[in-house]
Amino acid sequence: MTDAASQPVAFLGPEGTFSEEALLAHMPAGAYHPYPYPSIREVLEAVQAGDAPLGIVPIENSLEGSVVVTLDSLAFGFDDLRIVREITWQVHQQLIARRPVGFDRVTKIVSIPHAYGQCREFIREHLDGVEHEPTDSTAEAVRRVSRVERPWVAIGTRLAAEMYECEVVAADIDDAPDNRTRFVFVSRAEAPQDTGETFKTSIVCGISQDQPGSLLMILSEFAYRYVNLTKVESRPSKQGLGDYIFFIDMVGRRSDPPIAQALSCLGCKLSWVKVLGSYPT
Repeated sequence: MTDAASQPVAFLGPEGTFSEEALLAHMPAGAYHPYPYPSIREVLEAVQAGDAPLGIVPIENSLEGSVVVTLDSLAFGFDDLRIVREITWQVHQQLIARRPVGFDRVTKIVSIPHAYGQCREFIREHLDGVEHEPTDSTAEAVRRVSRVERPWVAIGTRLAAEMYECEVVAADIDDAPDNRTRFVFVSRAEAPQDTGETFKTSIVCGISQDQPGSLLMILSEFAYRYVNLTKVESRPSKQGLGDYIFFIDMVGRRSDPPIAQALSCLGCKLSWVKVLGSYPT
């Protein structure tokens, strides 16, 4: 039973997703309870609107790369949100059906596209040519399969299989055994900077026009100051074909002199720089 005084932590639902698993394993200290939302964007909207003080969303997978809806949402349209913590969660995808079914009888695979992409080799070998129906989450995929009397299968969690009274017909079908997803907590408040934990700072920036050496100019500001970058990724700016923005993660707090100086210099040279968060990891 939920404590009436506790506050919700928004996560990608319904119940039984990897987001919920990761949240339950890393529940923030204090009076909080999980609260599901149908999509990543609705999780972020709930936090921005003040309906939840915290939300957790997937941002990167070791097999499929970045979760682009999370990156694009944080870059565009959610200026009040900041990343306040990151965690990494071991992911094991299961092939789930309402009742046991042979691979040769399956007519549809229901899954979130990111989960489908993590299991391409298994699908190619056992379910080649079977229709894929996308959903917003792995748990929604399992719930959908649990409600139909057809030879459909879902890709999802053991937790979802148990919750929706389904069967795991093939276990751990990921293309690689060390399949991990990076999740971030988001909030309208900045993460406290005075803890003794290891910190990471994430930014997104854009250039005013396409010109040779733009990326080198950006990276040089960090290289000159020996700032350790852990990720550099480009994404379309949504302003036109060939126009890109850059997501950069680095080790350290935004208040550390090398990072603060680099960000100050970039602010003078670039059309815009947005700090997505400086947070413990």
